Amino acid sequence: MTARALPGTALLLLLALAGCATTPATAGDPLERWNRGVYRINDAIDRGVLKPVATRYRRHVPQVIRTGVSNVLTNLAYPTTIVNDLLQLKLKDTVSDLGRFALNSTLGLGGLLDPASRVGLARNDEDFGQTLGRWGVPPGPYLMLPLLGPSTLRDAPAFAVDTQTDLRSQLDLKTGERAAVAVLSVLDGRASLLSLDDSIRRAFDPYAFVRDAWLQRREYKVRDGDVPDEVAEPWEDEPLPEEEEAAEPADPAGQPPGAAASSSSETSLMPASATAPGGRLR
Repeated sequence: MTARALPGTALLLLLALAGCATTPATAGDPLERWNRGVYRINDAIDRGVLKPVATRYRRHVPQVIRTGVSNVLTNLAYPTTIVNDLLQLKLKDTVSDLGRFALNSTLGLGGLLDPASRVGLARNDEDFGQTLGRWGVPPGPYLMLPLLGPSTLRDAPAFAVDTQTDLRSQLDLKTGERAAVAVLSVLDGRASLLSLDDSIRRAFDPYAFVRDAWLQRREYKVRDGDVPDEVAEPWEDEPLPEEEEAAEPADPAGQPPGAAASSSSETSLMPASATAPGGRLR
């Protein structure tokens, strides 16, 4: 962060605290006053910038290109999953994910294609926060981070560890290239969440809805799906099929969107997440 950016960041944080000074804390969320203020700032930035850009990206960029971008970004970040497979002593997953990364990086043209899914190598999703949780480190208080969004006292510093194994931040790129990768990562991530916007908007308390859903989803991932029955499976990042169909124009030959992908060869441009097992949520 540059020195010039510090005053603006400090002002945002002060406004966050001032704007929620009278908000009582909820049990299990002792930092709620801070969190709600940061949530309001993040939401304003999202509504003013991120959501409109992501909506236009999804509306005007062809599905095949968006899928390729998502595949490449997923593949660049995949060493983080492999390292944390090993740290959690998930040896079978380690071997499987090494094979997946090698196959997609070679036959998949650097991750542009996803042949690994076509041959049955499922995409797992692990990070250092999940590793800490597996070995008994409690999540601690819920924490809303400026610009980054939901986290916990355990997971926030773990994010810095994950950047050390994420090729998006470790490759020797020029400044412009690094900025392009960062922008595409944010855009791809936000576009994948557009299908959730209506549910959040309809919630009586959007902040509490996001907090509770995120914490349930996080617990589901840390426990690899082994959660009490009363905890529903959390929402996924991928849009629902009917929403995707509504957003995409019909194929010139009359086929519905996605029909070609379902019948193509094993190196077709299909999303890397398309064949992930239900218990593996991104």
